Amino acid sequence: MKRLGEIALQVFGILLMVASLGFAVSKAPDRSLQSLVPRWAPPPSDFLELDGQLVHYRDQGPSGDPLPLVLIHGTGASLHTWEAWVAELSATRRVISFDLPGAGLSGPNPEGDYRDARYVDFVRRLLARLGVARAIVGGNSLGGEIAWQLALADPERVAGLVLVDAGGHAFVPESLPIGFRIARTPLLREAMRWILPRRAIEASVLNVYGDPRRVSAALVDRYYELTLREGNRVALMQRMDQLGPGPVERLPEIKVPTLILWGGQDRLIPPRWGEAFHQAMAGSRLVVFPTLGHVPQEEDPAATLAALRDWLTTVKR
Repeated sequence: MKRLGEIALQVFGILLMVASLGFAVSKAPDRSLQSLVPRWAPPPSDFLELDGQLVHYRDQGPSGDPLPLVLIHGTGASLHTWEAWVAELSATRRVISFDLPGAGLSGPNPEGDYRDARYVDFVRRLLARLGVARAIVGGNSLGGEIAWQLALADPERVAGLVLVDAGGHAFVPESLPIGFRIARTPLLREAMRWILPRRAIEASVLNVYGDPRRVSAALVDRYYELTLREGNRVALMQRMDQLGPGPVERLPEIKVPTLILWGGQDRLIPPRWGEAFHQAMAGSRLVVFPTLGHVPQEEDPAATLAALRDWLTTVKR
């Protein structure tokens, strides 16, 4: 019996050492904005303050463009998800991208309010600040949800929509990235404030890509480091708590030209929801990319840009 007790004590000691080592390896304190700016906000990045909210944004291309493109990223992402698109489009178009409150380098919303209505109001105020009276507004995931709700709330400002695997319908994923699962689980989310293995972020990115071979170490670095920006982890938890379907019954009210792009391998917001948007929005165009996942604009910029450019020719500037 004494021998068994000694063995149990040794096993416990080993497990404690392994747990301590795991904590040390996975410990991930918040990173300051100043420490992240050199790598993730080089020119043409800029910052402004909007009613107490810091905003990281990029305003590229010809400033005289009468109909700019405004691109809005999804949950847990940043303006960098549009970099390949912007590099091509800004040669002839004014393109505005930005980090939403609670994501990227913009930092958390002071009130912890990440409801759809608050995001729509934020975009309206930001565009007014940048002097954008009318624009084609595109968004991926949460960004797509904000885009179409903006078209309902401020129809005079939205001349066209580009919905990329957009949210807004009932959130019933076929597979949820581990980062989102942690943020939705009470016990795990508390630990997430201090511990965040890079491997968890890598697994989350792999989950939303159709082809895992397209996920590079540099891509994972970006998602990981920006998740560690002060306040972003708590903001993700609060956003998960505030999730809810949008007013999809009003989609038929939207009459502007609409392009719907969808990854055929999207397991977070499956392709059937792209078809639902298409059926609800008269005159919309739906393009599905069979091998791509939830962020097709990032996974295959060339293919998605080709569809976008073809559609843009139908929208009067």
